[in-house]
Amino acid sequence: MVAYMKEVGDRRFRESYGRYFEQFEVGDVYEHRPGRTITESDNTWFTLMTMNQHPLHFDTEYGAGTEFGRVLVNSCLTLSIVVGMSVSDVSQKTIANLGWNDVKMPAPVFVGDTLYSESEVIEKRESKSRPNQGIVTVRTTGRKQDGTVVISFVRSALIPKEGHAVDDKIDY
Repeated sequence: MVAYMKEVGDRRFRESYGRYFEQFEVGDVYEHRPGRTITESDNTWFTLMTMNQHPLHFDTEYGAGTEFGRVLVNSCLTLSIVVGMSVSDVSQKTIANLGWNDVKMPAPVFVGDTLYSESEVIEKRESKSRPNQGIVTVRTTGRKQDGTVVISFVRSALIPKEGHAVDDKIDY
């Protein structure tokens, strides 16, 4: 997690999170921690909340009859958790996500698996239309406890330059 203290007054400091555009370097890899163990409640609630009615995500008997032999964790939950793990390192200061590409899920995730993730900066450029911002592209990979890759994707985000983030301007 990227955290630092910025001085906001005489002997007064405020914690801040995330990176500015200038702090990203192509080739850097950020290991996101802590890991996250998926529970049955996580999977059931996420599946219900998103109105996904496929019984493979919540019906134990149905899951037992599949090639997996048990309930699978909803793939969108896997994506959401891995993205969430990356926020403090990659997108805490983001103005907007610009796109998601090349999402791959090469292995299943089951209740009880623990996810870990990392992001590699694969591209960085200044915005052509916004002089105080830049575009950063990362490849994020999620693995479960045994090292098996369960998800990977490429994400681009619009990131402010130093002194131009929302939390630089709000005095709360």
